[in-house]
Amino acid sequence: MQVYLVGGAVRDHLLGHPYHEKDYVVVGATPEQLLSEGYQPVGKDFPVFLHPKTKEEYALARTERKSGMGYHGFQFFTDTTVKLEEDLIRRDLTINAMAMDDSGKVYDPYGGQKDLDHKILRHVSDAFTEDPLRVLRVARFAARYASYGFRIADETLQLMKDIAQSGELNALTPERVWKETSRALMEDHADLYFQTLKDCDALKILFPEIDALFGVPQRPEYHPEIDCGIHTLMALKQACVANYPLEVRFAVLVHDLGKALTPVDELPRHILHEERGIQPVTEISDRLKIPTYLKNLALIVCKEHLKCHQVKNLKPGTLWRLLQRLDVLRRPEKVLAFVQACECDAKGRLGLEDRPYPQAQYVLDAMEIVRNIRAQDLPDHIQGAEIGEMLIQYRIEALAKFKERHAE
Repeated sequence: MQVYLVGGAVRDHLLGHPYHEKDYVVVGATPEQLLSEGYQPVGKDFPVFLHPKTKEEYALARTERKSGMGYHGFQFFTDTTVKLEEDLIRRDLTINAMAMDDSGKVYDPYGGQKDLDHKILRHVSDAFTEDPLRVLRVARFAARYASYGFRIADETLQLMKDIAQSGELNALTPERVWKETSRALMEDHADLYFQTLKDCDALKILFPEIDALFGVPQRPEYHPEIDCGIHTLMALKQACVANYPLEVRFAVLVHDLGKALTPVDELPRHILHEERGIQPVTEISDRLKIPTYLKNLALIVCKEHLKCHQVKNLKPGTLWRLLQRLDVLRRPEKVLAFVQACECDAKGRLGLEDRPYPQAQYVLDAMEIVRNIRAQDLPDHIQGAEIGEMLIQYRIEALAKFKERHAE
């Protein structure tokens, strides 16, 4: 029985990129052997085991054959006769098709180290087209390793286009699409994930609401980049630069979906795009089955982001109602996420990336003002239903004074 470290851990070890997960392949063993040594079985489609101490995954070397649509449409074969090279050739990219033994010796039958040196994402074999999930994985790798200068090989990008045109992407489950996408959103160059999907014709299949933004013009005095799709990716890039959390990045991604629904005779203006965006944001959130808290933030950013840009001009009562809709008293973290997303929208514009966004601090200061006015601060004679009404009055009055101070 021979054990090898495989896949991402080997790749990142050679690249000097931080990694945490380790996967192993076991050659020349049977399930019974691993069970006898205390390994715990976890694989459903093929034998995968957890190490009794480290709980890291150990998979028996296997070959596979396409037997149906989608990434589940495979038959796997494991046997003591399966060689390491046979296991590695079924992997997606050459840089993921390397193995390392416990002495540190690297096994690289398909040129992974050469592609690693030349910063190329290249498929291992034509079997790449058998698994549609690989389109998303390669796009995610493009986002992850962009800072190292990696690019997708032309022939690999063509295979990704072939998959998109084959209809296989439709076999991917929403859960799997979101799992890959949520991971990609947290990469330093998440915008390149979506750009790559567009380049291989997959964006219009998996994210038609986002794809529809490309080619839609905006007023150049507000958006020098003009194109709505380009603006969306520029705004997402700002969220990555600021290292904002997932909920902010998703909200930024979908904040302008309503602009794709603007009537042609109204372009390049986008009146009411905030309201028009509610439906597509809801549809993409429901289709991908994303967590409710992500959907809720995305919806309010879509609907209210212009108010954040104009917040210093809002009347105190209008500002209070905005803060109420953001659940300011119970969820101050939602207010913070909201202003972060709005800041990315403001800075995601050609030549305006470094423009200050004082509106963010203005909203956060207003939040602290209203949160610091509590029932115990009211006169003793205020009782019952009057308490809620008086609290609102006090908060609006405090916001009025706050607005006056900023006007001075």
